[in-house]
Amino acid sequence: MTIKFEKETEKYLINSVKRYFAEELDEQIGDLKAQRFLDFCLREIGPRIYNQAISDARAYILAKTSELGDVRYEACELGSRL
Repeated sequence: MTIKFEKETEKYLINSVKRYFAEELDEQIGDLKAQRFLDFCLREIGPRIYNQAISDARAYILAKTSELGDVRYEACELGSRL
């Protein structure tokens, strides 16, 4: 699966990579090297970040939906006592 960005987003990311190299590594790189580095990150690191984000979101949603049953049950119990 290839990740595709809108042109403006891709341009922003390329500039971010170039800025990182300049500020952190004291190295000036051009658009082509920045694009290749970005492609590498998306190919090698992106899927793992995506999978972790999906796992975290799933756990969050499951936790919240399990709480809904408790809230509803408590509300029904309270109503039956009245």
